[in-house]
Amino acid sequence: MTDPIADMLTRIRNAVTARHARVEMPASKLKAEIARILQDEGYISGFKMVETPAERTGKAPRQQMRMFLKYGPGGEKAISGISRVSRPGRRVYTGTGEVPSVLGGLGVTILTTSRGVMTGRAAKQAGVGGEILCNVW
Repeated sequence: MTDPIADMLTRIRNAVTARHARVEMPASKLKAEIARILQDEGYISGFKMVETPAERTGKAPRQQMRMFLKYGPGGEKAISGISRVSRPGRRVYTGTGEVPSVLGGLGVTILTTSRGVMTGRAAKQAGVGGEILCNVW
């Protein structure tokens, strides 16, 4: 797999479209930070790391991340769209004052900076720029 972040976003997008309650994916520190931001911003209800048993995979146990998706009382999706911005073939960076907003501030930009993974709003307040990972709305 050449882009694990795009795989994560695609799994989330597909699970939300199919109205699943949860979605599982291979875990990493970067994915956990993105999930933490999604939880803090109210797009998912939670996530946790689980160990895949060795007898199920036939190999060594692997760390998986289980993400619990969020829906409104009428079944409306909390995540109406999620897209990858910077990818391995075309990296997209932004300076301190040029962090873009999503849908006029209704969505959130997630970026990785020298101070860690944070939202575009937090990056503006901290006065840092970085690589734009994805947009969520």
